[in-house]
Formats: sequence, C-alpha cells, structure tokens
Amino acid sequence: MGVYASRNRTDPSPKRAVESQSEFFERIAGPFWDQVREVINDWWSHFPSQAQAGLRSRLLDRNSDTNVYSALWELYLHEMLLGSGCTVSVELGVGNRGRNPDFLVTRGGERFVVEAIWKTQRLGGTVSDTLPSLLVDAIDSVPSPNFFLSYRVNRAGTTTPPQKRLKTGLIAWLAGLDPDQIVADREHKLALPEHTWAEAGWDLSFEAIPRSPGKRGDSTSRAIGIHAPVAWFSAESDRVLDAVKEKGSKYGELGMPFIVAVGHAALFPEDSEVETALYGSSVEYVHNESRIFGRRPGGYWNAAYDHAHSQVGGVLVVKNPAPWTWTKNLPALWRSPDPDSLPVPVLPAWAAAQLVGAHVERQPPAHPIHAVLGLPKDWPIGDAFPQRH
Repeated sequence: MGVYASRNRTDPSPKRAVESQSEFFERIAGPFWDQVREVINDWWSHFPSQAQAGLRSRLLDRNSDTNVYSALWELYLHEMLLGSGCTVSVELGVGNRGRNPDFLVTRGGERFVVEAIWKTQRLGGTVSDTLPSLLVDAIDSVPSPNFFLSYRVNRAGTTTPPQKRLKTGLIAWLAGLDPDQIVADREHKLALPEHTWAEAGWDLSFEAIPRSPGKRGDSTSRAIGIHAPVAWFSAESDRVLDAVKEKGSKYGELGMPFIVAVGHAALFPEDSEVETALYGSSVEYVHNESRIFGRRPGGYWNAAYDHAHSQVGGVLVVKNPAPWTWTKNLPALWRSPDPDSLPVPVLPAWAAAQLVGAHVERQPPAHPIHAVLGLPKDWPIGDAFPQRH
C-alpha cells in the first residue's frame, strides 16, 4: 500500500478553486504528476511502519491543505536526513516533558533532535474570501486562447450568482478582441479593453491581457491570469519568530543539540526577514565619528534577557518547500550565537549562517540538495501543465 494508488488518470487540468490540495494531487493526470506521486509513495515507504498510517492520513486530508503541506514538509525532511547519511527515529520520547519531537537523528557519533513546523503567510483578504470558489472556477473555465483575464471586485453580493450569463458575456466580449491590435495600442499607452458584469448584487470588472504569440491557441488554458488584489499581513520575521518560539521550548531540556525546521511558505520570502527574526535587526551607530554596527533586541537569540532561547541550537529554513521545489530550493541552517547552545551539525546539503559580532557569515552547501534526495536536478521532469491545442 502507498499513499496514492496506481490507476489511469485522465484529467490534466490545473487545480480548481473548489478542490482541496489532496484532491488535486490524487486527481491530476500527466507524467509530471506521476513522478510526484511516485516519489511521495517511495519516501512514505521509508518512514517507520508505526508512523506511516498517521502520515498517510495527513497527506490525504481533504479538509486541511495545511495538514497536507505540513506532512509533505516532514516527508521531505525525513528523506533529506536519510540521504545525508543519518539514522532517523520518529516521535521518540526525549526531553523532560514527556512529549515526542518529530525526529531523533544519529549521524556518526552525533545525536540531535529535529522538530518540524510548517508556516504559511496569512492573507488579509483572499480570492476565496471575495469570490465563491464556484465563481472563480467558472471564470477560469471561459475559453480564452488569446488572452489572460484580470478582474476586480467592485461590489460583492451575498449569494453565488448564476454563472451562465457571466460566461456567455465574457466569451462574446473576448471573441470581438484582436490581441495584436491591443498590443499595438499598448505601445501608444492606450488602456486595456474592459468588460463589466453586474448581477445579483455582484459587480465585477475584467481586463483582457494578450497572451504572447507563442502561448496563444490553447483553448483549455486557464483564463485568469491575475486575481483580484489581496492585502496580506504577518511579516515574514514575525512568522519565523513565532514558529521557533512555538517549538523551541516545547520539549524542555533535551541534553542534545536541537534544530527547529521551518517550512516557510510566503509570497516574497527574504533572507533578511529570517535574519531579523533570529538575530534582531541590524543597526548602525556613529560615535566619535566612528561607525559602530550592532543588533537591536527582538530577535529569537538576542531577547532582552540572557540565554532565553539557548536550548535551540539552530533553525533550518526552506522557502516555499513543495514537491516541485524540493530539488531547487536551498535549505539554510541559521546557527545560534548563544554560547550556552549546544552546537548543531551542518549537513552536506545545507547552507549555513552564523552571527559573528554584528555581522552574519555564510557558507554554501557542500552538496546540491537534489543529489542528497537522490533525484535529478530538474525533477520533476517536464511541464506540469503542457500546452494543448
């Protein structure tokens, strides 16, 4: 038994707004996605037998995309540790609080603990908050081989409006547009053509954005190119800091090095935000005409009181980890500057960052992550959604 059954899948269309992530992984057809399912099944089989059922249940959870991505994050970490020459035990009771961290790791003569946490950016207003999923899917399914659609919600209704007249109006409007003429008009600073639809308390405005000539002609392509603007909040530094605080003191005294591994899903992840979360923001002073560099308090390891978080020896961060980025996105270990922290090992596929004085010193990984995972550099190979005519 694996996570995904081997069967004939026939629907290669992109994820629908009404689908959960687990439903999408189970449904999507094509060689690209067959590779993803095959590797997930293989890596799942490497987990200890007593932990497989729980992990499989989370990977197939149709009620929580966060559960799915959190389970994928743990699956990736486990395989990366194995590929780095480690022996990994799952959810063994260690520490003095009777709780079970995710991984107890042995490598050579070293033993250390890795605790995983998945953190995603919280949005102040999302597409699903503004438009019902059925309406998003209806707009996305409008045949639009020559244009992308962007839309703006001018007024939101209280019920899901009929979709037929919306789609009929969009199809007729797009059929009357010439993409090459619009491109020429844009060179003269003319506005994109606009279409407005209002019904059942809803008022939406659409713009037609010409596809590049080589990308035209596929009537099955998704129509929406730009969703309505959303407001996001929760700074990256806050998310990373909250994640490490949440896990850092959970197990009490471990008596061995402790790494918190953060899967960091964000729109625009930046190293500088992680640096601020862990080491505090950098500051420059001028004293007697000399420039002095320092760190403001507020980072995880430079809190206002001494040695507050010395139990965590390192924080491993991977930005936007997902099956299609596993072989591409660099794991980075941020090491504790606290002398009371037990030093953590740097595995071959990890970049490392260390605070020295007020400056951060970095070192690149010894081996590429794809080699440690046993996958080709450009895995998954091929296009996720090949163009069809």
